[in-house]
Amino acid sequence: MTTSLSDRVSTGVDGLDEVLSGGLVPTRSYMVRGQAGSGKTILGFHFLQRGIEEGETALFINLEEDLRDLKANADSLGFDTDAIEFLDLSPGADAFVEDESYEVFAPSEVEREPLTDRIVEGVTAVDPDRVVVDPLTQLRFLLSDDYQFRKQVVGFMRFLKDRGATVLFTVQNTPSLPTDDLEFITDGTIRLDAGAYGKTVSVPKFRGSSTQSGDHAYRITDAGMEVFPALQPGTRETDLTFEQVSSGIPEIDELLHGGIERGTVTIVSGPTGVGKTTLSTQFMKEAAGRGERSVIYLFEENRETFLARSRAVNIPVDEMLEKGTLQVTEVEALERSPQEFARMVRDEVEGEGADIVMIDGIAGYRLTLRGEDEQMLQQMHALGRYLKNAGVTGVFIDETRNVTGEFHATMENISYLADNIVFLRHLEVGGELRKAIGVLKKRTSDFERTIREFKITEHGITVGEPMSGLRGILSGTPEVVERDAVRRAEGGDSDE
Repeated sequence: MTTSLSDRVSTGVDGLDEVLSGGLVPTRSYMVRGQAGSGKTILGFHFLQRGIEEGETALFINLEEDLRDLKANADSLGFDTDAIEFLDLSPGADAFVEDESYEVFAPSEVEREPLTDRIVEGVTAVDPDRVVVDPLTQLRFLLSDDYQFRKQVVGFMRFLKDRGATVLFTVQNTPSLPTDDLEFITDGTIRLDAGAYGKTVSVPKFRGSSTQSGDHAYRITDAGMEVFPALQPGTRETDLTFEQVSSGIPEIDELLHGGIERGTVTIVSGPTGVGKTTLSTQFMKEAAGRGERSVIYLFEENRETFLARSRAVNIPVDEMLEKGTLQVTEVEALERSPQEFARMVRDEVEGEGADIVMIDGIAGYRLTLRGEDEQMLQQMHALGRYLKNAGVTGVFIDETRNVTGEFHATMENISYLADNIVFLRHLEVGGELRKAIGVLKKRTSDFERTIREFKITEHGITVGEPMSGLRGILSGTPEVVERDAVRRAEGGDSDE
């Protein structure tokens, strides 16, 4: 049996509620598991703070940290500790001085044990809607063996549940004191870990509802905890008509048989300095004229350099920024997780109505994953699928290594993700460095299979006629083909 979303109890962290498909199930107990410093206590304060905001009664049962330090730390993060009831049972409190062994909530001994008396009295007096016990594993030191510990924890949770409370209790797993046995007692587990690309939160167990699987990122800030759910591509709600998005340059549109299609993913590849970013931004310049909004995420270039370079080639980025048809965001990859970046994209797509999203470039984005190839492909696949299902046009820039020489369509092995692949190439012709453009792949229509000369001038991009007089263009060092040979290849007659 599942509960409706309206019946859920919020954790106080919106991103975590999203992972939990709406929040916690009322009057149940949940374990928050993680190493020291992972943010377990902070999550507990978020949970209680949200209860206070909703007019509920909140109780924090403290079994470890000095109460003054606990409150001071919570106050510094903006939590209203004056509105939260505290039951301080930390070492040094009277309840821990009188005896070294306790039976918690054994029915025949409730009135005899000092610790039990204080918990029963405190809970009864407050009658809380929400309870945090931090950390529950401290009770293990007060009982004679693991069996007694598990038995009394079950009684503890049942006591709180019978009073209508929803409970979060924290545990700290150590090699000498594992907490696996508590997995069978709790209704759900929230696990805080340090992953390969930062802090992660997962929900391996949750009774009564489905949750979003996988590892989700989180960050501890001056305002507490922020959770960034892993991107869920979802499904396409309506069938797209594959309306064409023009570049505004006739020759490029001819190569693409009209342009790229809306709601597709295009990879623009080529070596450094060949004009990948400028070409991609050209599509956004044209989109701005139609009143559409584009977003560029710069992983490998700073914002001011991008803007200055765009101005120099007649792309009116200042006007586009002023009108809101362009947003340029510089992203420091090593400071972001892929889930955080996905949240940025979602906010632009779902909150600001972005029509085109450009990632410049894939190698920089890869750094958010700390170099994990399989993870990079999974995350890029999810991002591309999300954009397509949302009807948003995606443009991913991929830098290939070789300026000339062996040709690579892409460097990150993601060509299968692309609906379209447009490549740019440096050429050495007669001792002069030139550039070429071509289309390698287009899923939704045919495309021109010629290679054309590509130039970037102060007036913008210009594209020439097909370079039929050259052979071996993809090698980067083409050879001039004699005119007769060209005409024969094209089916014409040679001069007599």
